[in-house]
Amino acid sequence: MGELRLFNTLGRKKEVFKPLHPPEVGMYCCGPTVYHYAHLGNLRAYVFEDVLRRVLAWNGFRVKHVMNITDVGHLTSDADEGEDKVEEGARREGKSVWEIAEFYTRAFKEDLQRLNVLEPVIWCKATDHIKEQLDMVLCLEKKGFTYKTSDGIYFDTSKVDDYGKLALLKKEDLLAGKRVAMGEKRNPTDFALWKFSPPGSKRQMEWDSPWGKSFPGWHIECSAMASKYLGEQFDIHCGGIDHIPVHHTNEIAQAEACFGKKPWVRFWLHNEFLVDKEGKMSKSKGDFLRLHTLLDRGFDPLAYRYLCLTTHYRKRLLFTWDAVASCQQSLDRLRKKVVEFKEEVRSGRGAGEGVVVPAYKRLFEEAVNDDLNTSGALAVVWKLLRDESIPARDRLATLFLFDSVLGLGLEAWEREEVRVPDEVKALLEERDAARKAKDWKLADSLREKIRRSGFEVVDTPQGQRVEKKKA
Repeated sequence: MGELRLFNTLGRKKEVFKPLHPPEVGMYCCGPTVYHYAHLGNLRAYVFEDVLRRVLAWNGFRVKHVMNITDVGHLTSDADEGEDKVEEGARREGKSVWEIAEFYTRAFKEDLQRLNVLEPVIWCKATDHIKEQLDMVLCLEKKGFTYKTSDGIYFDTSKVDDYGKLALLKKEDLLAGKRVAMGEKRNPTDFALWKFSPPGSKRQMEWDSPWGKSFPGWHIECSAMASKYLGEQFDIHCGGIDHIPVHHTNEIAQAEACFGKKPWVRFWLHNEFLVDKEGKMSKSKGDFLRLHTLLDRGFDPLAYRYLCLTTHYRKRLLFTWDAVASCQQSLDRLRKKVVEFKEEVRSGRGAGEGVVVPAYKRLFEEAVNDDLNTSGALAVVWKLLRDESIPARDRLATLFLFDSVLGLGLEAWEREEVRVPDEVKALLEERDAARKAKDWKLADSLREKIRRSGFEVVDTPQGQRVEKKKA
Protein backbone atom coordinates (compact mmCIF):
# COMPACT_ATOMS: atom_id res chain seq x y z
CA MET A 1 0.00 0.00 0.00
CA GLY A 2 1.29 3.45 -0.93
CA GLU A 3 1.80 6.40 1.37
CA LEU A 4 -1.09 8.70 2.21
CA ARG A 5 -0.16 12.34 1.65
CA LEU A 6 -2.34 15.13 3.05
CA PHE A 7 -2.07 18.90 2.73
CA ASN A 8 -1.34 20.23 6.20
CA THR A 9 -2.50 23.82 6.65
CA LEU A 10 -0.03 24.15 9.51
CA GLY A 11 2.94 23.84 7.14
CA ARG A 12 1.17 24.77 3.88
CA LYS A 13 2.39 21.61 2.14
CA LYS A 14 1.55 17.97 1.52
CA GLU A 15 3.01 15.64 4.11
CA VAL A 16 3.07 11.87 4.53
CA PHE A 17 0.45 11.06 7.14
CA LYS A 18 1.67 9.03 10.09
CA PRO A 19 -0.49 8.92 13.23
CA LEU A 20 0.81 9.28 16.76
CA HIS A 21 -0.37 5.82 17.79
CA PRO A 22 -0.82 3.65 14.69
CA PRO A 23 -3.11 2.16 13.60
CA GLU A 24 -5.34 4.44 15.73
CA VAL A 25 -6.18 7.89 14.35
CA GLY A 26 -7.82 10.65 16.37
CA MET A 27 -9.84 13.04 14.18
CA TYR A 28 -11.89 16.00 15.37
CA CYS A 29 -14.26 17.87 13.07
CA CYS A 30 -15.98 21.15 13.85
CA GLY A 31 -19.70 20.46 13.80
CA PRO A 32 -22.62 22.84 13.28
CA THR A 33 -23.94 25.67 15.39
CA VAL A 34 -27.52 24.48 15.68
CA TYR A 35 -29.53 27.68 15.33
CA HIS A 36 -30.72 27.05 11.76
CA TYR A 37 -30.61 24.48 8.97
CA ALA A 38 -27.25 23.66 7.40
CA HIS A 39 -26.86 25.11 3.91
CA LEU A 40 -25.17 23.28 1.06
CA GLY A 41 -21.89 25.11 1.67
CA ASN A 42 -21.84 23.86 5.27
CA LEU A 43 -22.52 20.32 4.08
CA ARG A 44 -19.58 20.33 1.68
CA ALA A 45 -17.28 20.24 4.72
CA TYR A 46 -18.91 17.09 6.08
CA VAL A 47 -18.69 15.29 2.73
CA PHE A 48 -14.97 16.15 2.58
CA GLU A 49 -14.41 14.94 6.14
CA ASP A 50 -16.33 11.75 5.42
CA VAL A 51 -14.10 11.03 2.41
CA LEU A 52 -11.05 11.68 4.58
CA ARG A 53 -12.29 9.21 7.17
CA ARG A 54 -12.99 6.60 4.49
CA VAL A 55 -9.54 7.07 2.92
CA LEU A 56 -7.93 6.63 6.33
CA ALA A 57 -9.86 3.37 6.72
CA TRP A 58 -8.77 2.32 3.19
CA ASN A 59 -5.19 2.71 4.40
CA GLY A 60 -5.79 0.41 7.35
CA PHE A 61 -6.26 3.00 10.08
CA ARG A 62 -8.92 2.83 12.79
CA VAL A 63 -10.46 6.27 13.07
CA LYS A 64 -11.87 7.71 16.27
CA HIS A 65 -13.96 10.45 14.72
CA VAL A 66 -15.30 13.10 17.09
CA MET A 67 -17.70 15.89 16.11
CA ASN A 68 -19.13 18.63 18.28
CA ILE A 69 -22.55 20.23 18.31
CA THR A 70 -22.32 23.92 19.21
CA ASP A 71 -25.49 24.68 21.13
CA VAL A 72 -24.19 27.62 23.17
CA GLY A 73 -21.57 30.36 23.06
CA HIS A 74 -21.22 31.05 19.32
CA LEU A 75 -21.93 34.76 19.05
CA THR A 76 -23.09 36.44 15.86
CA SER A 77 -19.62 37.97 15.53
CA ASP A 78 -16.35 36.03 15.73
CA ALA A 79 -15.04 39.10 17.58
CA ASP A 80 -16.85 38.04 20.79
CA GLU A 81 -19.66 40.48 20.14
CA GLY A 82 -23.36 40.22 19.40
CA GLU A 83 -26.04 37.78 20.41
CA ASP A 84 -25.62 34.05 20.95
CA LYS A 85 -26.73 32.46 17.66
CA VAL A 86 -28.88 29.83 19.37
CA GLU A 87 -30.60 32.50 21.49
CA GLU A 88 -31.15 34.50 18.31
CA GLY A 89 -32.72 31.42 16.68
CA ALA A 90 -35.00 30.91 19.68
CA ARG A 91 -36.17 34.51 19.50
CA ARG A 92 -36.73 34.21 15.74
CA GLU A 93 -38.98 31.17 16.10
CA GLY A 94 -40.57 31.83 19.48
CA LYS A 95 -39.15 28.67 21.06
CA SER A 96 -36.72 27.89 23.86
CA VAL A 97 -33.02 27.57 23.07
CA TRP A 98 -33.19 23.92 24.07
CA GLU A 99 -35.99 23.28 21.58
CA ILE A 100 -34.12 25.12 18.83
CA ALA A 101 -30.90 23.21 19.47
CA GLU A 102 -32.67 19.85 19.54
CA PHE A 103 -34.66 20.54 16.36
CA TYR A 104 -31.71 21.70 14.26
CA THR A 105 -29.41 19.00 15.61
CA ARG A 106 -31.91 16.40 14.42
CA ALA A 107 -32.25 18.14 11.03
CA PHE A 108 -28.46 18.21 10.62
CA LYS A 109 -28.11 14.51 11.38
CA GLU A 110 -30.85 13.72 8.86
CA ASP A 111 -28.93 15.67 6.21
CA LEU A 112 -25.80 13.64 6.92
CA GLN A 113 -27.75 10.40 6.58
CA ARG A 114 -29.13 11.49 3.21
CA LEU A 115 -25.59 12.26 2.06
CA ASN A 116 -24.37 8.83 3.25
CA VAL A 117 -21.94 10.47 5.67
CA LEU A 118 -20.74 8.03 8.33
CA GLU A 119 -21.78 8.99 11.84
CA PRO A 120 -18.96 10.16 14.10
CA VAL A 121 -17.82 7.66 16.69
CA ILE A 122 -18.56 10.35 19.29
CA TRP A 123 -21.01 13.25 19.14
CA CYS A 124 -20.35 15.86 21.83
CA LYS A 125 -22.59 18.80 22.70
CA ALA A 126 -21.11 21.95 24.21
CA THR A 127 -23.81 22.10 26.88
CA ASP A 128 -22.89 18.59 28.04
CA HIS A 129 -19.27 19.61 28.61
CA ILE A 130 -19.46 22.79 30.67
CA LYS A 131 -17.21 21.35 33.40
CA GLU A 132 -14.45 20.45 30.91
CA GLN A 133 -14.56 23.93 29.40
CA LEU A 134 -14.51 25.63 32.79
CA ASP A 135 -11.61 23.44 33.93
CA MET A 136 -9.62 24.51 30.88
CA VAL A 137 -10.27 28.20 31.55
CA LEU A 138 -9.15 27.73 35.17
CA CYS A 139 -6.01 25.95 33.92
CA LEU A 140 -5.19 28.93 31.69
CA GLU A 141 -5.94 31.35 34.52
CA LYS A 142 -3.59 29.46 36.84
CA LYS A 143 -0.82 29.59 34.22
CA GLY A 144 -1.21 33.34 33.75
CA PHE A 145 -2.70 33.43 30.25
CA THR A 146 -5.96 35.21 31.15
CA TYR A 147 -7.30 38.53 32.36
CA LYS A 148 -10.71 39.70 33.46
CA THR A 149 -12.84 42.44 31.90
CA SER A 150 -16.33 43.64 32.73
CA ASP A 151 -17.87 41.12 30.31
CA GLY A 152 -15.68 38.03 30.61
CA ILE A 153 -12.40 36.19 30.97
CA TYR A 154 -10.08 36.78 28.02
CA PHE A 155 -7.02 35.00 26.65
CA ASP A 156 -3.95 37.22 26.43
CA THR A 157 -2.43 36.43 23.03
CA SER A 158 0.67 38.51 23.79
CA LYS A 159 1.74 35.64 26.08
CA VAL A 160 2.01 33.27 23.08
CA ASP A 161 5.06 33.81 20.88
CA ASP A 162 3.74 31.85 17.91
CA TYR A 163 0.12 33.01 18.03
CA GLY A 164 -1.39 32.95 14.54
CA LYS A 165 1.00 30.35 13.09
CA LEU A 166 -1.84 28.40 11.47
CA ALA A 167 -3.13 31.46 9.63
CA LEU A 168 0.34 32.96 9.10
CA LEU A 169 -0.77 36.00 11.10
CA LYS A 170 1.76 38.54 12.31
CA LYS A 171 0.55 40.16 15.50
CA GLU A 172 2.59 43.29 14.92
CA ASP A 173 0.68 43.88 11.69
CA LEU A 174 -2.71 43.74 13.41
CA LEU A 175 -3.45 47.28 14.52
CA ALA A 176 -5.75 47.80 17.47
CA GLY A 177 -9.32 48.17 16.30
CA LYS A 178 -8.58 47.08 12.75
CA ARG A 179 -9.62 43.44 13.13
CA VAL A 180 -12.06 43.76 16.02
CA ALA A 181 -13.38 46.45 18.31
CA MET A 182 -10.96 46.67 21.22
CA GLY A 183 -13.27 47.43 24.13
CA GLU A 184 -11.34 46.38 27.23
CA LYS A 185 -9.07 44.02 25.33
CA ARG A 186 -5.35 44.41 25.80
CA ASN A 187 -4.56 43.20 22.29
CA PRO A 188 -6.68 43.13 19.13
CA THR A 189 -6.29 39.34 18.82
CA ASP A 190 -7.34 38.54 22.40
CA PHE A 191 -10.51 36.46 22.64
CA ALA A 192 -13.14 35.50 25.18
CA LEU A 193 -12.73 32.22 27.01
CA TRP A 194 -15.74 32.74 29.24
CA LYS A 195 -18.50 35.35 29.02
CA PHE A 196 -20.47 36.87 31.89
CA SER A 197 -24.24 37.07 31.65
CA PRO A 198 -25.23 40.72 31.08
CA PRO A 199 -26.18 42.53 34.32
CA GLY A 200 -29.90 42.73 34.94
CA SER A 201 -30.81 40.05 32.43
CA LYS A 202 -31.16 36.29 32.46
CA ARG A 203 -30.00 34.14 29.57
CA GLN A 204 -31.74 30.87 28.81
CA MET A 205 -28.34 29.17 28.87
CA GLU A 206 -26.05 30.17 31.73
CA TRP A 207 -24.14 28.37 34.45
CA ASP A 208 -22.55 29.03 37.82
CA SER A 209 -18.84 29.76 37.73
CA PRO A 210 -16.22 31.39 40.00
CA TRP A 211 -17.28 34.68 38.35
CA GLY A 212 -21.05 34.25 38.76
CA LYS A 213 -23.67 33.39 36.15
CA SER A 214 -21.92 33.01 32.83
CA PHE A 215 -21.40 30.87 29.73
CA PRO A 216 -18.48 29.52 27.66
CA GLY A 217 -16.91 31.24 24.70
CA TRP A 218 -17.09 29.51 21.34
CA HIS A 219 -13.41 28.62 20.91
CA ILE A 220 -12.95 26.91 24.29
CA GLU A 221 -15.56 24.25 23.61
CA CYS A 222 -13.70 22.58 20.74
CA SER A 223 -10.35 22.52 22.52
CA ALA A 224 -11.89 21.11 25.69
CA MET A 225 -14.02 18.44 24.02
CA ALA A 226 -11.43 17.37 21.44
CA SER A 227 -8.85 16.90 24.17
CA LYS A 228 -11.26 15.04 26.42
CA TYR A 229 -11.91 12.38 23.80
CA LEU A 230 -8.65 12.38 21.81
CA GLY A 231 -5.99 13.43 24.32
CA GLU A 232 -3.74 16.44 24.83
CA GLN A 233 -2.19 15.77 21.42
CA PHE A 234 -3.90 14.09 18.48
CA ASP A 235 -3.69 13.55 14.75
CA ILE A 236 -6.21 15.50 12.66
CA HIS A 237 -8.47 18.53 13.05
CA CYS A 238 -10.78 19.56 10.19
CA GLY A 239 -13.04 22.44 9.23
CA GLY A 240 -13.76 25.08 6.62
CA ILE A 241 -11.14 27.64 5.58
CA ASP A 242 -13.15 30.35 7.34
CA HIS A 243 -12.09 28.76 10.66
CA ILE A 244 -8.37 29.26 10.01
CA PRO A 245 -7.81 32.92 11.01
CA VAL A 246 -9.91 33.02 14.19
CA HIS A 247 -11.50 29.85 15.54
CA HIS A 248 -8.75 27.34 14.82
CA THR A 249 -6.02 29.85 15.54
CA ASN A 250 -7.53 30.46 18.98
CA GLU A 251 -8.07 26.76 19.60
CA ILE A 252 -4.36 26.14 19.08
CA ALA A 253 -3.29 29.04 21.30
CA GLN A 254 -5.40 28.03 24.30
CA ALA A 255 -4.78 24.27 24.01
CA GLU A 256 -1.01 24.56 23.70
CA ALA A 257 -0.92 27.10 26.53
CA CYS A 258 -2.96 24.82 28.79
CA PHE A 259 -1.29 21.49 28.01
CA GLY A 260 2.22 22.74 27.29
CA LYS A 261 2.57 20.41 24.29
CA LYS A 262 3.29 21.38 20.68
CA PRO A 263 1.83 20.76 18.26
CA TRP A 264 -1.55 20.21 19.87
CA VAL A 265 -2.78 18.78 16.55
CA ARG A 266 -0.37 17.42 13.96
CA PHE A 267 -2.49 17.78 10.79
CA TRP A 268 -4.96 20.57 10.05
CA LEU A 269 -7.16 20.06 6.97
CA HIS A 270 -9.51 22.69 5.60
CA ASN A 271 -12.01 22.69 2.75
CA GLU A 272 -12.72 25.60 0.44
CA PHE A 273 -16.09 27.28 0.02
CA LEU A 274 -19.04 26.27 -2.09
CA VAL A 275 -19.95 29.37 -4.08
CA ASP A 276 -22.78 30.42 -6.32
CA LYS A 277 -22.99 33.32 -8.75
CA GLU A 278 -23.33 35.71 -5.80
CA GLY A 279 -20.28 34.35 -3.96
CA LYS A 280 -19.87 32.30 -0.78
CA MET A 281 -23.05 30.69 0.53
CA SER A 282 -24.12 32.16 3.84
CA LYS A 283 -27.12 32.01 6.16
CA SER A 284 -26.84 35.76 6.62
CA LYS A 285 -28.21 36.16 3.09
CA GLY A 286 -31.53 34.85 4.37
CA ASP A 287 -32.72 32.62 1.52
CA PHE A 288 -30.07 29.90 1.39
CA LEU A 289 -29.88 26.55 -0.39
CA ARG A 290 -30.54 23.48 1.73
CA LEU A 291 -30.39 19.80 0.91
CA HIS A 292 -34.19 19.86 0.94
CA THR A 293 -34.05 22.45 -1.85
CA LEU A 294 -32.49 19.76 -4.05
CA LEU A 295 -35.06 17.19 -2.94
CA ASP A 296 -37.88 19.60 -3.76
CA ARG A 297 -36.48 19.91 -7.29
CA GLY A 298 -36.40 16.14 -7.73
CA PHE A 299 -32.68 15.56 -7.21
CA ASP A 300 -31.18 12.73 -5.20
CA PRO A 301 -29.08 14.05 -2.26
CA LEU A 302 -26.26 11.80 -3.46
CA ALA A 303 -26.12 13.86 -6.65
CA TYR A 304 -24.83 16.66 -4.42
CA ARG A 305 -22.30 14.28 -2.87
CA TYR A 306 -21.20 13.36 -6.40
CA LEU A 307 -20.86 17.08 -7.19
CA CYS A 308 -18.57 17.50 -4.18
CA LEU A 309 -16.43 14.61 -5.41
CA THR A 310 -15.90 16.23 -8.81
CA THR A 311 -13.77 19.05 -7.38
CA HIS A 312 -10.80 18.86 -5.02
CA TYR A 313 -11.74 19.84 -1.48
CA ARG A 314 -9.15 22.66 -1.46
CA LYS A 315 -10.65 24.30 -4.55
CA ARG A 316 -13.74 26.47 -4.66
CA LEU A 317 -16.76 24.58 -5.94
CA LEU A 318 -19.23 26.50 -8.09
CA PHE A 319 -22.85 25.54 -7.51
CA THR A 320 -25.22 25.70 -10.47
CA TRP A 321 -28.41 23.78 -11.15
CA ASP A 322 -26.91 22.58 -14.43
CA ALA A 323 -23.98 21.11 -12.50
CA VAL A 324 -26.34 19.27 -10.14
CA ALA A 325 -28.35 17.95 -13.08
CA SER A 326 -25.17 16.71 -14.75
CA CYS A 327 -24.10 14.94 -11.56
CA GLN A 328 -27.55 13.38 -11.22
CA GLN A 329 -27.16 11.99 -14.74
CA SER A 330 -23.71 10.62 -13.90
CA LEU A 331 -25.04 9.02 -10.73
CA ASP A 332 -27.92 7.48 -12.68
CA ARG A 333 -25.48 6.06 -15.23
CA LEU A 334 -23.37 4.57 -12.45
CA ARG A 335 -26.41 2.95 -10.89
CA LYS A 336 -27.55 1.64 -14.25
CA LYS A 337 -24.16 0.01 -14.77
CA VAL A 338 -24.34 -1.58 -11.33
CA VAL A 339 -27.75 -3.06 -12.11
CA GLU A 340 -26.59 -4.32 -15.52
CA PHE A 341 -23.52 -5.98 -14.01
CA LYS A 342 -25.59 -7.55 -11.23
CA GLU A 343 -28.09 -8.93 -13.73
CA GLU A 344 -25.32 -10.29 -15.91
CA VAL A 345 -23.78 -12.07 -12.93
CA ARG A 346 -27.16 -13.44 -11.82
CA SER A 347 -27.94 -14.67 -15.33
CA GLY A 348 -24.99 -17.03 -15.13
CA ARG A 349 -22.98 -15.40 -17.92
CA GLY A 350 -20.81 -13.70 -15.31
CA ALA A 351 -21.11 -16.32 -12.61
CA GLY A 352 -18.46 -16.75 -9.96
CA GLU A 353 -16.93 -14.66 -7.22
CA GLY A 354 -15.70 -11.30 -8.45
CA VAL A 355 -12.13 -10.22 -7.74
CA VAL A 356 -10.71 -6.73 -7.46
CA VAL A 357 -8.63 -5.73 -10.49
CA PRO A 358 -5.13 -4.87 -9.15
CA ALA A 359 -4.22 -2.36 -11.87
CA TYR A 360 -7.35 -0.30 -11.29
CA LYS A 361 -7.02 -0.57 -7.53
CA ARG A 362 -3.52 0.89 -7.80
CA LEU A 363 -4.74 3.80 -9.94
CA PHE A 364 -7.61 4.55 -7.57
CA GLU A 365 -5.35 4.40 -4.53
CA GLU A 366 -2.81 6.72 -6.14
CA ALA A 367 -5.59 9.27 -6.62
CA VAL A 368 -7.19 9.16 -3.17
CA ASN A 369 -3.84 8.94 -1.39
CA ASP A 370 -2.73 12.11 -3.16
CA ASP A 371 -4.52 14.48 -0.76
CA LEU A 372 -7.96 13.01 -1.50
CA ASN A 373 -7.99 13.55 -5.27
CA THR A 374 -11.61 12.47 -5.69
CA SER A 375 -11.99 13.82 -9.22
CA GLY A 376 -9.06 11.63 -10.25
CA ALA A 377 -10.66 8.70 -8.44
CA LEU A 378 -13.92 9.22 -10.37
CA ALA A 379 -11.95 9.18 -13.63
CA VAL A 380 -10.58 5.77 -12.65
CA VAL A 381 -14.12 4.55 -11.93
CA TRP A 382 -15.38 5.49 -15.39
CA LYS A 383 -12.31 4.01 -17.07
CA LEU A 384 -13.00 0.74 -15.22
CA LEU A 385 -16.65 0.67 -16.25
CA ARG A 386 -15.75 1.16 -19.92
CA ASP A 387 -13.14 -1.62 -19.89
CA GLU A 388 -15.03 -4.52 -21.46
CA SER A 389 -11.98 -6.77 -21.32
CA ILE A 390 -12.77 -7.23 -17.62
CA PRO A 391 -15.65 -9.55 -16.62
CA ALA A 392 -18.71 -7.87 -15.12
CA ARG A 393 -18.26 -9.63 -11.79
CA ASP A 394 -14.71 -8.24 -11.44
CA ARG A 395 -15.72 -4.73 -12.44
CA LEU A 396 -18.51 -4.94 -9.88
CA ALA A 397 -16.20 -6.13 -7.09
CA THR A 398 -13.69 -3.39 -7.92
CA LEU A 399 -16.37 -0.71 -8.11
CA PHE A 400 -17.81 -1.69 -4.73
CA LEU A 401 -14.35 -1.45 -3.18
CA PHE A 402 -13.93 2.04 -4.65
CA ASP A 403 -17.34 3.04 -3.34
CA SER A 404 -16.20 2.28 0.21
CA VAL A 405 -14.34 5.60 -0.25
CA LEU A 406 -16.70 7.48 -2.56
CA GLY A 407 -19.77 6.69 -0.45
CA LEU A 408 -22.36 6.68 -3.23
CA GLY A 409 -24.20 3.64 -1.89
CA LEU A 410 -23.72 1.61 -5.06
CA GLU A 411 -23.53 -1.89 -3.59
CA ALA A 412 -27.03 -1.63 -2.14
CA TRP A 413 -28.50 -0.25 -5.36
CA GLU A 414 -31.06 -2.42 -7.13
CA ARG A 415 -33.32 -1.77 -10.04
CA GLU A 416 -36.44 0.03 -8.92
CA GLU A 417 -39.53 -2.14 -9.13
CA VAL A 418 -41.77 -0.62 -11.77
CA ARG A 419 -45.55 -1.02 -11.56
CA VAL A 420 -46.62 -1.49 -15.16
CA PRO A 421 -50.29 -0.93 -16.08
CA ASP A 422 -52.10 -3.74 -17.89
CA GLU A 423 -52.41 -1.72 -21.10
CA VAL A 424 -48.63 -1.19 -21.20
CA LYS A 425 -48.06 -4.90 -20.50
CA ALA A 426 -50.24 -5.67 -23.52
CA LEU A 427 -48.16 -3.31 -25.68
CA LEU A 428 -44.97 -5.01 -24.43
CA GLU A 429 -46.30 -8.45 -25.37
CA GLU A 430 -47.33 -7.17 -28.79
CA ARG A 431 -43.89 -5.61 -29.29
CA ASP A 432 -42.15 -8.81 -28.20
CA ALA A 433 -44.11 -10.72 -30.84
CA ALA A 434 -43.24 -8.09 -33.47
CA ARG A 435 -39.53 -8.39 -32.65
CA LYS A 436 -39.65 -12.17 -32.90
CA ALA A 437 -41.32 -11.76 -36.29
CA LYS A 438 -38.60 -9.21 -37.20
CA ASP A 439 -41.26 -6.59 -37.86
CA TRP A 440 -38.99 -3.76 -36.74
CA LYS A 441 -41.27 -1.00 -37.99
CA LEU A 442 -44.13 -2.24 -35.81
CA ALA A 443 -41.75 -2.79 -32.87
CA ASP A 444 -40.55 0.82 -33.13
CA SER A 445 -44.13 2.09 -33.36
CA LEU A 446 -45.08 0.15 -30.23
CA ARG A 447 -41.98 1.47 -28.42
CA GLU A 448 -43.22 4.99 -29.12
CA LYS A 449 -46.70 4.16 -27.79
CA ILE A 450 -45.13 2.78 -24.62
CA ARG A 451 -43.03 5.93 -24.27
CA ARG A 452 -46.13 8.11 -24.58
CA SER A 453 -47.61 6.06 -21.73
CA GLY A 454 -44.73 7.16 -19.47
CA PHE A 455 -42.38 4.18 -19.83
CA GLU A 456 -39.15 3.36 -21.63
CA VAL A 457 -38.29 -0.01 -23.17
CA VAL A 458 -34.72 -1.28 -22.90
CA ASP A 459 -33.75 -4.25 -25.06
CA THR A 460 -31.28 -6.60 -23.36
CA PRO A 461 -29.89 -10.06 -24.22
CA GLN A 462 -32.38 -11.40 -21.68
CA GLY A 463 -35.32 -9.68 -23.39
CA GLN A 464 -37.29 -6.47 -22.94
CA ARG A 465 -37.06 -4.44 -19.76
CA VAL A 466 -39.34 -1.56 -18.93
CA GLU A 467 -38.36 1.49 -16.91
CA LYS A 468 -40.28 4.52 -15.72
CA LYS A 469 -39.70 7.39 -18.13
CA LYS A 470 -37.63 10.18 -16.60
CA ALA A 471 -39.17 13.63 -16.52
